[in-house]
Amino acid sequence: MADERDDRPKGRREDPYSGPETTASFGYEFGSQLSAMAGRSTEEQAAVNALPSGSALLVVRRGPNVGARFLLDSDTTTAGRHPSADIFLDDVTVSRRHAQFLRHGTAFEVKDLGSLNGTFFDGVRIETALLSDGAEVQIGKFRLTFYASRLDLARLAAR
Repeated sequence: MADERDDRPKGRREDPYSGPETTASFGYEFGSQLSAMAGRSTEEQAAVNALPSGSALLVVRRGPNVGARFLLDSDTTTAGRHPSADIFLDDVTVSRRHAQFLRHGTAFEVKDLGSLNGTFFDGVRIETALLSDGAEVQIGKFRLTFYASRLDLARLAAR
């Protein structure tokens, strides 16, 4: 029986189907921007790019109504299961008055309103949290991605 040695250099492995394995590293800011863009359609990207200063967009990523978009353009926006909520999330895992999105100039904050199942920011249960572009907010079964105005992000980066 022939000796089956692997003469390839140590640390380098090849997948016979895709060629050499490579790894690239990018900074936190690039990763944050990339994750914020992941899964966006051309139409959705255009909606995010068109956001005026002082506004933001929430997009449902998981749960009922995937793809639904909610514009945050007032100082207080309520989310809940009550039909009069600004953001109506129709599921039993959502409290009638579950959370509020508060605008402070060009920044946005999410605040839990004492809901039974809680409000989560990037996987952590919170009472209140300042939102960042690409962050995930979970309200019941709904997972929403927050997108800030590109104009506001550009102004913030220029400082």
